[in-house]
This record gives sequence, structure tokens and C-alpha cells, in this order.
Amino acid sequence: MRSIHVSYLGVALLLAACGGSDSGPRQVASTDIPGVGAGTNFSFDLGLVAGNRLFFTDRNNAAVDVFDTSTSAFVAQIKGSGPNAFAGVGKNSAGAADNSISGPDGINLVGNLLYAGDVNSVKIIDPATAQITKTIVVGTSGKRADEGCVDAVHGMYMISTPEAATPFATFINTTTQAIVAQVTFTDASGAPSAGLEQCRYDPATDTFFVNNDGTTANPHGELVSMPGASIRAIAAGGTVNFTALAGVHEFSEGNCDPTGLALGPGTDVAVGCREGTTGAPLLVQIMNRTSGAIVASVNAGGGDQIEYDPSTNRYYSAASRWTASGTAATDGTCSATSPCTPVLAIIDASTRTLMAQLKTGNNAHSVAVDPATAKAFLPISSGPSPAGCATCGTESAGLLTFAIK
Repeated sequence: MRSIHVSYLGVALLLAACGGSDSGPRQVASTDIPGVGAGTNFSFDLGLVAGNRLFFTDRNNAAVDVFDTSTSAFVAQIKGSGPNAFAGVGKNSAGAADNSISGPDGINLVGNLLYAGDVNSVKIIDPATAQITKTIVVGTSGKRADEGCVDAVHGMYMISTPEAATPFATFINTTTQAIVAQVTFTDASGAPSAGLEQCRYDPATDTFFVNNDGTTANPHGELVSMPGASIRAIAAGGTVNFTALAGVHEFSEGNCDPTGLALGPGTDVAVGCREGTTGAPLLVQIMNRTSGAIVASVNAGGGDQIEYDPSTNRYYSAASRWTASGTAATDGTCSATSPCTPVLAIIDASTRTLMAQLKTGNNAHSVAVDPATAKAFLPISSGPSPAGCATCGTESAGLLTFAIK
């Protein structure tokens, strides 16, 4: 059964930085970041919490930024040198910033190390020493290795290269830190995938899930389910197309144009949609990850990273392209003539309904949640840049912290 749940409770909980309450979800801090500030079009990607530290990828500084989760204070920027240096903000032939040739990008905790995607490579970081210790080359296309996920049970790390001519995923043995296999994404009609987004590994079913941006059968996105055993069965160093994997499934995500992915309770999986169809409802699709059925469509989309927090049993979506109407801006892109109103959307995982929307900041598309401090962290660009934020002022780029209880 597919249903659309729209909640207006969030309107009452749109809180400014100063807040109006000392309990419940609310913004509690704003932190400056070295190297970015007033007027900066801050190019950042994903983040995570490990121990008492927040880490997120910062292309402007070609670094991983580190913050204290208790105080939200800036701690350090992890940078490499020589072959271990991050690509930073890449420019296309017209001189414009191009995310597809920029890094660092996605970031994951792998044991006591961090793996971060970069152009043509994955960087391995030791957070204890704040050093990049190794670069693993995963391709030669000049495109970024973007978002990854970890099978800690079998010691396998998956990361996608979505903008390659034929998008592909690389699988790395986390013990040897060597590439063991690659999976290409060409559909049954012979067309390459429109791109690859967030992946997640489900240890309960030994399955890798990844959002496929588009295929001939599902042009606005599908959830691909790949058995871990099928990945491990690939000959060492081999490359296999995803359609040839035993037990693979492709589940339509509707008119979604997917981004983030989060495994929820039971068999639920939340898919963040960032619809490119002008005027389409901005949705988070809750799917049954076994059958592929869409069990709820929540009007809370327009984001990138989405996280599930078991301690609150809620999803947190960084909806940077949310709009006042709850429908996609022109071609799904924020602009001065078709502005966005970025929010942190909070969804109850039990009822699959929207609980709250908290005003965030320009291009706030990534979120990390810390159950220990009951906080969520969202980097933001400056109010003026990029253009198209209707609720922004002249604030500097930085980090926002929200209490989630």
C-alpha cells in the first residue's frame, strides 16, 4: 500500500537560531569554520559522528573537518600532502565548480579508521593521529569516488563512482585495504545508470543496498538490492555487471530522483528523494527492503543525507531543497526566481509521519546524528551563496547544532 502522509506540525516547530523553548528539537549552536565565512559558497559533503567527534568532508579546505560533539567547538582539519592530498574544489572547462571532480566526498567509519571518497580514490584516515595514511586508487576517469558503506561482518567496504561513463562500485577488503572486486551499473537494456547515490549494508540479511539514479525501466530511480554472498563470489580482482549478480533485485522508487538512504526499524528503509520534476511533491519514500513495496510517502524530501537514530526511533533528513510549497523548485534546483527554504526534517519511524521541520541554512544537505549527546549537526553555506535560499540572510558558512530531544 502506498500512501502520502503530510504533517503540518513542523510549521509550528520552525525555530530560529535563538529559539523559543529550552526543550524539544531546536537549534543550540552555530560554529565558524576556518577557511570559509561570509559570502563563501561552501562546498561540503557528508558527515558522521565517531566517539566524541564529528567529522565531515570539506572541499573548500581540501580537508576533513573535526568538531567536539559536546561543545560543537572546532578541533582540527585533517589534510594530506602529495598523493595523499584531497582534490579540493575541482573546476570544469568553463571554470565553474564541479562536484564530480571534487573531493573529499562521502565518509565512513571502518573499524577505528575513516574512509573518505576522493577523485579516482579512497583516502584512509587515522583519526587518532589526524593523518591520511593511505590512498587506494579505484579508477582513472578523473571522477570522484563518492558515497560508501561498510560490511563490518565480512570486512568489506563499498564505494561508488557515480559520474564515470559507466558508473561502478568498488569493493575493498578492510583488512588488507586492497580492492577485491568492482561492479558496473548498466541496465538490461544496455544503458548505463544515471548515477549512484547512498549505499547501506544490512547485516541481518547480508545485503548491500544502493540508490540507482535511473535506469530504462525506472528513469527516476530504483533501490538495488545485492546479496553480499554474490559480491564475495566475484573472482578476486574481477568486474561483474550488477544485473549478473545472483539474487539481485531492482525496486522502483517512483518519481523520486533518489539521494540518501537509511535502514530503519524492521524491514523499513528510508529513501531521500530530490525530485527534478518541477512542482512534484518532495518525498521521503519508506520502502520494505525485502519486497520493495513503498509503504509510505512522506512529504519531507528535497534532501541529500538521511540518517536513522535508533535512540529516538526517528529519521533525520537534511532537506536543503525543501520549498515553502513542499514541491520541487524549477527543475529541482534552488534559484533566486525559484527559491528553497532549507530544513531539517524529522520523521517518526514508527508512524512513518513527519514530526517536525527545523529551519537550517543555505545548502544544508548533510546531517550527522549523535545519540550520546542527543544532537544533530548540519554544515551550511553562507546565506548569500549559492543563490536561492529564501529564508537565509547574510550569515557566514559554518556548522549548525540542533538538540533532538
